[in-house]
Amino acid sequence: MADIVLNVLLGLVASAISAGLGWLAQTLRRRRRLERVREFFGMPGGTECLLVVNRRVAVADPKSVSRSDVYALMELAALVKECGARAEIVAHDEVRQGLGGKAEFCLGGPASNERTAAHLVSWLPGVRFTAEQGDTAGGSRPYGDTVSVGGQEFRFEPDTEVPGGQMYVLLARLHAARGARPVFLIAGQAATSNHAAVRYLVANHRKLARRYGTDGSFALVLRVVNPTAYGPDVVELASDVTVAATAPAPAAAA
Repeated sequence: MADIVLNVLLGLVASAISAGLGWLAQTLRRRRRLERVREFFGMPGGTECLLVVNRRVAVADPKSVSRSDVYALMELAALVKECGARAEIVAHDEVRQGLGGKAEFCLGGPASNERTAAHLVSWLPGVRFTAEQGDTAGGSRPYGDTVSVGGQEFRFEPDTEVPGGQMYVLLARLHAARGARPVFLIAGQAATSNHAAVRYLVANHRKLARRYGTDGSFALVLRVVNPTAYGPDVVELASDVTVAATAPAPAAAA
């Protein structure tokens, strides 16, 4: 009888030890995963980051923000909270600070965000946003219609030309210097494409970290497929334009 009780006790102890080791291993795994996320986004726990808000150019009010851009900001705020950082939301025309001190998420194309325009000139001189004249069936086009990078052109295509339409967004991570906090630039042809790029970034940050490292820069053009039917949910990589985007702009002819 004593042997049976002893065996039961030993079994309970072994089970408790196994459960404790399993819990500890899961805790350490979650902690390592969180540290990798913080490192990729440059948001250690307790730090601050900037969420630079664009404006909705289709209306006269300079403080108006598109609903899809608000959704994108909400998802970025959730990411910031997951990292244990604090978000400072600032209008695009009110930011007066350099790069590297805080992680930054800059939302919107150059027509809707003055800081995006400055980042493109300073860090991505090979990228051009070219607006086209005219309205689509759904109203005026809000941002640059065509993104040009290194000889490639990514044109906004309304649903009158392609079933459901097709739009593009530039997703880039910039580093002013080695060890500086990154800037994530999300410059789309419409608010829906901004939202799609945020979702892509959150869903694929591990893959991006493996490819570009935690301290590297990149510039990607993403394609949003049939936004009329699928909204920001169906997005794919159109082209990695890192080399062409960061190349110096050609000198103007005399």
